[in-house]
Amino acid sequence: MGRDPATVTLLAVTKSVSLDVVRAAIQLGLTELAENRVQEAEAKITDLPQARWQLVGHLQSNKAGKAVELFDCIQSVDSLELAQRIARLALDAGKAPYPIYVQVNVDNDEAKAGFSAHSLEASLPAIAALPGLELRGLMTVGRLAGRAEDARPTFGALRELSQRLRKRDARLGPELSMGMSDDFEIAIEELASVVRVGR
Repeated sequence: MGRDPATVTLLAVTKSVSLDVVRAAIQLGLTELAENRVQEAEAKITDLPQARWQLVGHLQSNKAGKAVELFDCIQSVDSLELAQRIARLALDAGKAPYPIYVQVNVDNDEAKAGFSAHSLEASLPAIAALPGLELRGLMTVGRLAGRAEDARPTFGALRELSQRLRKRDARLGPELSMGMSDDFEIAIEELASVVRVGR
């Protein structure tokens, strides 16, 4: 597609990766890292503070305080209540404006977390109005399928949703976090600005 590589961030997901391997990756220049779980991340973040860390996995409300403390950004905000909690915690911790992505389940897949497109349209004004948050953009997980190409409709739908919502509310940032190890090339073609790669 001929995109400028500088317009896409490679977010290296360190789930189940040893500290030594993560340390070597940082030495090779990977500084944007991510974890799926707060508990697994704590030791890595404490030992490797030179990297910037993002949470990409489901966040339970009772772990939101620790997540705000540890991570530079949370990509998996999947409810208005969670956004409200993160906003309060960020203000209390002096970390506002705190960057988040809103997770969207554009396929309406019961196995995935996230707002439906319809529920996000209803909730976005309330999320965007929360003091303490920087609403960077939207995140989704591609459909599990045999071929990477099969994820294209998911990524295209998120891009179109982002464009539509941003016309209504400029407080929604333009970032699109979509694409993982098996389908990141398709996501980049569909204008992902962040790809989450673990292998």
